[in-house]
Amino acid sequence: LEDINKAGGLAVGGQKYPVELVIEDNESKAESAVKANTKMITEDEVLVIVGPQSSKQAIPAGEVANNYETPMISPWSTNPDTTKDRPFVFRGCFLDPFQGPVVAKFVKEEFGFTKAAVLYDVASDYPKGLAEFFKTAWEDLNGAGSVVAFESFTTKDADFSSQLTKIINSEAEVLFTPQYYNEVALIVQQAHQLGWDKPIVGSDSWGSAETVKLCGKDCYGLFFSTHYAAAGAKGATKAFIYRYQKKYG
Repeated sequence: LEDINKAGGLAVGGQKYPVELVIEDNESKAESAVKANTKMITEDEVLVIVGPQSSKQAIPAGEVANNYETPMISPWSTNPDTTKDRPFVFRGCFLDPFQGPVVAKFVKEEFGFTKAAVLYDVASDYPKGLAEFFKTAWEDLNGAGSVVAFESFTTKDADFSSQLTKIINSEAEVLFTPQYYNEVALIVQQAHQLGWDKPIVGSDSWGSAETVKLCGKDCYGLFFSTHYAAAGAKGATKAFIYRYQKKYG
């Protein structure tokens, strides 16, 4: 917003327009995202919406935006249903049918493993979809039955010992868990407490500074797929990072 204001507004069709931000908190809940989108469109009369981030909120919120013909772009909702058959909904990231095979191929090439386990939240669109895409891709590479444990839990669960025990007993060589950073810390730490000493691999939802803050040394040396790495930034992105760090430390 600061950049746009400095430039005298947002240039559209040869004219510059001032930009006003309307900010709503979707509380990481699907119903709150629907409510927030409806309010912003019908009461605040916004012209475009940036967000929600997560597929669990972006899928239902996208339906609202599309019905009202209000353009919406989600920065990192990777589930295909977010934009499917919705000409007014966009995303700034890759899709899970792409991400799942990339992770499977990476694990295969990096470690040469043939047996994998998956642990995911069955009640959330993003992990559920990605777990299935990974499973399909892994079995394409290693044959039917090569996902030796496909374990699920439900949002807000905090004890994964029963699923992790099954995974450890399954003789899996790697664990894939496409969960959000707050759950990652619990899963990884509990796995290590139960004696798991093999690689744990994640997805783009691991990509938060909070992951290592919550997980600590348990997450050191683990891998996850992501859209972006600051270390490799170039051009305008690099310049933005520099200005951001200068301002916010």
